[in-house]
Amino acid sequence: MVATIEEAVAGIGDGALLAVGGFGLCGVPQILIDGVLASGATDLAIASNNCGVDEAGLGVLLMAGRIRKMYSSYVGENKEFARQFLSGELEVELMPQGTLAEKLRAGGSGIAAFFTQAGVGTQIADGGLPRRYDGDGGVALASPPKEVREFSHGGTATEFVLEEAIVADYALVHALKADLYGNLVFNKAARNFNPLAAMAGKVCIVQAEEVVEPGELDPDQIHLPGVYVHRVLPVGADITKPIEKRTITAAGTAARDGGN
Repeated sequence: MVATIEEAVAGIGDGALLAVGGFGLCGVPQILIDGVLASGATDLAIASNNCGVDEAGLGVLLMAGRIRKMYSSYVGENKEFARQFLSGELEVELMPQGTLAEKLRAGGSGIAAFFTQAGVGTQIADGGLPRRYDGDGGVALASPPKEVREFSHGGTATEFVLEEAIVADYALVHALKADLYGNLVFNKAARNFNPLAAMAGKVCIVQAEEVVEPGELDPDQIHLPGVYVHRVLPVGADITKPIEKRTITAAGTAARDGGN
């Protein structure tokens, strides 16, 4: 366990590859992200489902010009992301959501690559998907073609595309509870990409709302074992949890977009 945000993010330097949990703004490790911002680290590559919004989540790093490349599956809620991508300031490797999840899981499981049907017959497999624009509407860097192989799958000859795993230098994760051994429990939808990001990091850093003694967590309720976790920062339950889209019912009750 670490006591300060500075201890938590120590070692994250320029050019690091980070795997970051969260989906939209649900389960986002905002305090750790803010710590990386304060550390001054730049030229970062980040694997995360999305890049937050303009002023929350990973958006704070994006707005500060700290991100060089994103590995993501959905980026549509961030105007600054679109501006940087189209202007050639940001490199983006888009992929199917399940492929991103499996890339992270494989990275944490010692699996170098895997074959999947997702993306076969598209630019994901064939190449040519824009990764960086030149700022004038042209493509400065496009994705290369990937290996496609035919397998007998359920008795049917089926094409699969080869995808390589992601192994990050550091993982940033939000958890509801942790014990002193690093075993983690996530809260409902905030589980999302957090366990997968944690697995993919060579060093996994967790912000936890509550830290308990070993034995206080029911073993059957643990979502991620402590073998993947290296640092835990207690942050308390009263941290700010932004709402990405607020919906008001006819009765006037605010509905949230998932639990943190």
